[in-house]
Amino acid sequence: MPHIVSPRQVAASLTEFWSPRVVGEVDEAYIKVAKVQGSLVWHSHEAEDELFLVLKGHLRLELEDGAVELDEGEMFVVPKGVRHNPVAEQECHLLLIERKSTLHTGAEVTERTRSVAEQLRPL
Repeated sequence: MPHIVSPRQVAASLTEFWSPRVVGEVDEAYIKVAKVQGSLVWHSHEAEDELFLVLKGHLRLELEDGAVELDEGEMFVVPKGVRHNPVAEQECHLLLIERKSTLHTGAEVTERTRSVAEQLRPL
């Protein structure tokens, strides 16, 4: 029996900001949702691209050469090796697609950094 998931509903039900949860996987990639507000941390993923899709709200992706502003329904791929910092002035819900090897905040570790095990916790 196929497992149906509503990324919007899962994101809305999350109780922690900046704590992505895995809702599916495709080949070597995880599909994650997150509820965010405020600023995460400047970081990069040296060997992996990262897709951000806004499910609800507005997200600013600060990049070293400017910023990308995303509204609901819009997406952007941060290329591997590009330093970025996600920022949401108000609560924002995201769908992320990342390789399974992608570390949450790259080589930067803060109190907001989540391990893959934490991201795989049951919903």
